[in-house]
Amino acid sequence: MHEFGITRNIVSIVEEAAKGRRVRRVTLDVGQFCGVVPDAILFCFDIVAKGTLLDGARLDIRKIGGRASCRTCSATFETATVYQACACGSLAIDRLAGEELKIREMEIEEAA
Repeated sequence: MHEFGITRNIVSIVEEAAKGRRVRRVTLDVGQFCGVVPDAILFCFDIVAKGTLLDGARLDIRKIGGRASCRTCSATFETATVYQACACGSLAIDRLAGEELKIREMEIEEAA
C-alpha cells in the first residue's frame, strides 16, 4: 500500500510548514485519477500522525473529479476515465482536473 508512504510525506510536509505549532486540521485535494485511494490515506493518517505535531488533527479530503478540454473544438467536459474522448470524437484533449494530490490548506494553532 503506497498510501502509507504518501501519508508519511504529507505529515512531514505539514509538520515542517507548521514550524513547531500544533496542527488542528489538514485538507487534501485528491483527484480521481491520481492513483491514490482516499480511504487508505484516511486510514493511515492517524497512525502516521501519532507523536507528531499532527497528532489528533482532523484530515479532510476533497475528491476532485476529472475534467478536460478539447484541443479540436475547445469544449470543456467532465471525464469518467483518463482517456475519454470529447463529444466531438476527438482524443486530442488536455486534462484540467482529476490528477491532483496536494495539500490544500492547514489549520495551525497560534503561537503562544
